[in-house]
Amino acid sequence: MLARIDHDELDSGRGRADAERLCVVTRKVRPVSELIRFVVGPAGEIVPDIKKNLPGRGVWVTATRDALAEAIRRNAFAKSFKRDVKLPEALVDTTQKLLERAALDALSIANKAGLLVTGFAKVEAALGGKRVAALVHASDAGADGVRKLNAAMHRESEEKAGNPVVVSLFTGEQLDLALGRPNVVHAALLAGPESHRFLARYARLTHFGAGDLASPESQTCTER
Repeated sequence: MLARIDHDELDSGRGRADAERLCVVTRKVRPVSELIRFVVGPAGEIVPDIKKNLPGRGVWVTATRDALAEAIRRNAFAKSFKRDVKLPEALVDTTQKLLERAALDALSIANKAGLLVTGFAKVEAALGGKRVAALVHASDAGADGVRKLNAAMHRESEEKAGNPVVVSLFTGEQLDLALGRPNVVHAALLAGPESHRFLARYARLTHFGAGDLASPESQTCTER
């Protein structure tokens, strides 16, 4: 079934998960998984609508730091909304932090669903016997432990279809808070619907920081 394409700059935010929208910067129509919606808040400020559910009319920007910075430079929000708006000084950084928070929230939900295995030995065992969707390392994890688990993952992947995603953006402190347990350094994320949602949000976060304004990578996962 074809996705619904909306060429209007403003929309209500409601619609199918596979819909496409017009980026107000690149003027290209893209899947909503490659865009971020922005609305005008009560005080006239521009607000990132990461979950695409805030009330009011919204505009869409390609989900990269470069595209958002260009939207600010061009005054694209005021032009699209046809009104004066307030642009928070750290809008780009704030948007990235919200994307980060959304990914960690999804990881927390996956953990509550029983899809997280933590601890070096348990993670190593999971890589050998279960369907692992992602291998998670704290960004401040020791290099030796990361190397050993990555090697184990690659050995197992030779006998299985596909490599797990390696997640390494979050600090140990962030992982501790998200998972509600201390000293999380390594974790294995087992396959499941909640894991799929986390991977979609993680892909969105990583692309936001590294993506190209003109040609964003397609997402490997679509958040539902």
